[in-house]
Amino acid sequence: MAQVLEFKLPDLGEGLTEAEIVRWLVEVGDVVAIDQPVVEVETAKAMVEVPCPYGGVVTARFGEEGTELPVGAPLITVAVGERPASGAGDARSADAEGSGNVLVGYGTSEAPARRRRVRQGRPLSGASAAGSRAVTTAGQGAGPAAVNGQAGVPGTEDGPVPVISPLVRRLARQNGLDLRELTGSGPDGLILRADVEYALRAAGQGTAAAPSAQPHPHPHPRVPQAAGTAPAPQPTAATGHGEIRTPLKGIRGAVADKLARSRREIPDATCWVDADATELMRARTAMNAAGGPKISLLALLARICTAALARFPELNSTVDAEAREVVRFEHVHLGFAAQTDRGLVVPVVRDAHARDAESLTAEFARLTEAGRTGTLTPAELTGGTFTLNNYGVFGVDGSTPIINHPEAAMLGVGRIVPKPWVHEGELAVRQVVQLSLTFDHRVCDGGTAGGFLRYVADCVEQPAVLLRTL
Repeated sequence: MAQVLEFKLPDLGEGLTEAEIVRWLVEVGDVVAIDQPVVEVETAKAMVEVPCPYGGVVTARFGEEGTELPVGAPLITVAVGERPASGAGDARSADAEGSGNVLVGYGTSEAPARRRRVRQGRPLSGASAAGSRAVTTAGQGAGPAAVNGQAGVPGTEDGPVPVISPLVRRLARQNGLDLRELTGSGPDGLILRADVEYALRAAGQGTAAAPSAQPHPHPHPRVPQAAGTAPAPQPTAATGHGEIRTPLKGIRGAVADKLARSRREIPDATCWVDADATELMRARTAMNAAGGPKISLLALLARICTAALARFPELNSTVDAEAREVVRFEHVHLGFAAQTDRGLVVPVVRDAHARDAESLTAEFARLTEAGRTGTLTPAELTGGTFTLNNYGVFGVDGSTPIINHPEAAMLGVGRIVPKPWVHEGELAVRQVVQLSLTFDHRVCDGGTAGGFLRYVADCVEQPAVLLRTL
């Protein structure tokens, strides 16, 4: 006799208390395997596919796409046989409801490699029926079919559409926009949220505000939605006042809260210096000309940061206000600011101090790609001890950024441009960059902050200085 078990939204970690349903990956009547993802949700930190710890037939779903649910709220119910095929029947009792503290596994055995689905209305038994069921990989299914490696749009499966984000497809679908009529502005013609919004504005349909310039084009949008409602990409416009209101929720809301908290709690100060980056640029060119994986400029700046933090460890710290203590870290988990279609995110490179330029380049590339596809995990977005902010990609020289709370400092890098510069006693055109350091004045005084920034500038001007720390 089958037993119906309720699967609740698990604790997604990092203190998150709620999540928004972005996309259902199963329907009522589908057969799911243990640890098969059943729903894609968005927290204030990342997009997450949530796997179900039970194997059986989905009998109910709770919440439409766009609904915001608290941790512990029901997600689905699953009809489970007395002896699940995984052999983990004891773990599938009613007591297993509380096992949702881990996203994958829940203490279960390894998930089967093949996952079967049965669409609602199809027979659930019989060899012939089983043979006709769709076999998919985790995370596929409910979205549009893929054509030539690209995700299509429902009703237009006769050719490829260069769009990978389900949120972009949903925004277009809800506004009756045919994605085949658009030309994408992303890499290889990829259709971004900005392209859809532009088309909707041009058509007079009124959608979210126009996107701003982005230093790191990560095409994974988020459509603001009111909590507890069906998906609604349009913000609420105040009648008669020409106002457009967009809810501060999801990543945008989390960023707003964090920045406000930083300004409330941290007595920050900023110092800056211009540096001649000509030799650093030449060193990078020489490295890349020597063969092997290419080294990014961001990786070299990160390597300089970690060397500077080894000399001035006060800046690799945080303040425990309740205990009135400065907590200094021995490791450097380096965050780097990235502006995405979903808002500002700060992926974290773990143990950056133990990596060389090649390893840093590879990790920056991996995290950047995860940002593009919206697959950054909460763990990859938290735990930083120092942040590197390359705002030069905005085409600006300087900035006074807000510290990424609860860290104690952030190094900012402006654009590198040819400028008149006195070099070896003569006026010359050199590649000049402005560096800025915003720091928590509670962890150190200006002498330490100035020493750190001066060392960074010296390494930029004379990369050989780094040889002392290698």
